[in-house]
Amino acid sequence: MRWQRLGPDEMVDVGGIDVSRETLADLQAFAALVLKWTPKINLISASSHAMIWDRHVVDSVQVYRHAPDDFHLWLDIGSGGGFPGIVAAILGKARHPDAQFVLIESDQRKVAFLRTAIRELGLTARVLADRIEEVPPAGADVVSVRALGSVSFLLPLIMQHIHPAGLAIMHKGRQASTEIAEARQNWLFELEEQPSLTDPEARLLLIQRICRAA
Repeated sequence: MRWQRLGPDEMVDVGGIDVSRETLADLQAFAALVLKWTPKINLISASSHAMIWDRHVVDSVQVYRHAPDDFHLWLDIGSGGGFPGIVAAILGKARHPDAQFVLIESDQRKVAFLRTAIRELGLTARVLADRIEEVPPAGADVVSVRALGSVSFLLPLIMQHIHPAGLAIMHKGRQASTEIAEARQNWLFELEEQPSLTDPEARLLLIQRICRAA
């Protein structure tokens, strides 16, 4: 499904979630904004321009699909071009209107882009222009991360910002099993793996109750 036009009461499935025409329009507008800014600051790779809907938008929507129903604070770390952070905030406009969405990004050019997207799409979200480890603990119900580093690298960053009962959601590719095994040498955590809807070699890692191994 790409650039589909809907009637006033129609819904369409995107990444396993039924969205309204307003939400679909926001997702499409965000994709267009990414393509507009990418030549200036390289938000996505040139090879993925033609596949932005499936590879980036739908790939981000499916993260929201696994979030708990009752979250209040969603933290996206290393937000880059806004996948999945901005996409989550777009979905949250209708599905979790009282939730807060916070994006952490240290690259000032990408911060400018993210703030532009938030303003133009009317999102309840904010961007922290800082390094992840230098931001005060957030106590987030959901922490999302995509294409930022290995599981071992990410766990201490997530642990700093997640609520004790919170859920971390990571995108991982074909090296996921190796990364998980390496992380378990130094970390304890509960893990559920879900297949990716957009890549048969990828999966989503749903991680809770992170602590260092003794």
